[in-house]
Amino acid sequence: MGIARGIAAAAAVLGMLASVPAQANPATQAEKLRRLDIMLMVTGLRCRNTPHNFQADYQRFTTKHIASLNAAAHQLQGQLSARVGPLQAHRAFDKLSVTMANTYGQGHPWLSCAELKVAARSLAQAEGPAVLAEAADQLLASSGSARFAWTR
Repeated sequence: MGIARGIAAAAAVLGMLASVPAQANPATQAEKLRRLDIMLMVTGLRCRNTPHNFQADYQRFTTKHIASLNAAAHQLQGQLSARVGPLQAHRAFDKLSVTMANTYGQGHPWLSCAELKVAARSLAQAEGPAVLAEAADQLLASSGSARFAWTR
């Protein structure tokens, strides 16, 4: 993917995501945000020794969205606490996080490092948790969606 095409794709992503409605289900949204964060972290580590290292983009993403990411993690821990009790909630949260990370241990199922770099850069500029949840729906799908056809 050329730099100009990547910039154009990032702008298109931001434009699409800017129109996302804010009525996402909070219970589902918390897990989506946690999974999105972990996917970017794990794939960022896998891509760090390639020409498409996006560690800096991931860092900007986490810095900008730390409040939303932390709120999602706390909400998810609360949901687990309600299901398994407060004593087991921390362990369940850790197990869930490791399971999420292992999903991306061999890389993203359909996105390359170059495409993930564009996505991470776009998400670092995105605004609000609803936008992140919509991005998670698209980026965490088992195959590319029509809305993310540029990443195939």
